[in-house]
Amino acid sequence: MSDHTVQMPDSPKEAAAWLARNAVDCLPEGALEAKLKLGRPLRVKLGIDPTAPDIHLGFTVVLQKLREFQDAGHTVVLIIGNGTARVGDPSGRSATRPMLSDEEIQSNATSFEQQALKILDPERLEVRFNGDWLEMPMGDLFRLLSTTTVANVIERDDFAKRLAAGTPVSMLELLYPLLQGYDSVAIKADVELGGADQKFNLLLGRDIQRAYGLEGQVILTMPLLTGTDGERKMSKSFGNYVGVSEPPEEMYGKTLSIPDSSLEAWYSLLIGAGADPELGPRDSKRALARALVERFHSAEAAVAAEAAFDSLHVRREIPDDIPDVSFSLNGSENVHLPALLAQAFGVSTSEARRSLGQGGVKIDGEPLEEGVLDVAPDVIDGRVLQLGKRRFARIRIV
Repeated sequence: MSDHTVQMPDSPKEAAAWLARNAVDCLPEGALEAKLKLGRPLRVKLGIDPTAPDIHLGFTVVLQKLREFQDAGHTVVLIIGNGTARVGDPSGRSATRPMLSDEEIQSNATSFEQQALKILDPERLEVRFNGDWLEMPMGDLFRLLSTTTVANVIERDDFAKRLAAGTPVSMLELLYPLLQGYDSVAIKADVELGGADQKFNLLLGRDIQRAYGLEGQVILTMPLLTGTDGERKMSKSFGNYVGVSEPPEEMYGKTLSIPDSSLEAWYSLLIGAGADPELGPRDSKRALARALVERFHSAEAAVAAEAAFDSLHVRREIPDDIPDVSFSLNGSENVHLPALLAQAFGVSTSEARRSLGQGGVKIDGEPLEEGVLDVAPDVIDGRVLQLGKRRFARIRIV
């Protein structure tokens, strides 16, 4: 990423057009230009709820736009939603999100902040935790609730669809957009960024700011990156994501798995340029995969990841450097595979169960029967455990 201030267009009008050039919405019309005419660094807000430990490539689309604001001399306020994470953002959801423990929220928040700094400039960054102001007295909560009507909240598309289908919507979820809007009051946001599915929340933030006597923020929404399946937005929940902290080989291989139809959008949103027109889809994906690994790891890692992929998938070779993993039975008669996968590959037990349920686990190259959760020690001891296409470990039972 760039580590210096870019040469911005001279006039506020041109600067506003440049900053909004690849956004879905920049509202209200002309408001960003008016903010830039103030002649001071703007406070540009992004709120993230630490409901998962990793940032994926889809999230970097918004982070890169924040970096452009930083490079133009503005201050990014990254709000870690340790308060709102207890509620869970209902945007794009068809059911209520599960509640997280305080320990999970704090662990995820630490990981998010570290990964965001792969893109953001720490010199122009404020990191705030909204739990600091959302632990508010009852009177302050009543004032916040009075800024918005129930009719206004349930008009949002995902609530309306769930209510029409008879799916429950909790009171906590109705409260979420108000809490997110209050974040903009607390930090006096000039601009708020988010994905295109956040438009309702961001506009409501403007209304809440005005209810507290502040000027409404500009909202700028970015396109949603389609996941590796080429159909739905990239999401941990859908299992179609590429994490920015994933090993180079995993990042490279997942990128090659995207459908040809996703190439144009991935190049545009992640690279900021089109693919080489001289290259076909296969070589365009390879170039994209190398660029992403180099961006989030190093040029050397990109070369090594490509070589490892070719060895495993083109020449069908088993990797030479499979790590040994010692696993203790702790008095059990059998090996519990979700726990083994979590230890061997650093995945969550829920992700491990999902892979087992989908037949994505092999022992010495032979697929395990779908849904098997426990095996006898001699089935796995000394053998190669494989998760997906690119992760291997030789298991030693102790």
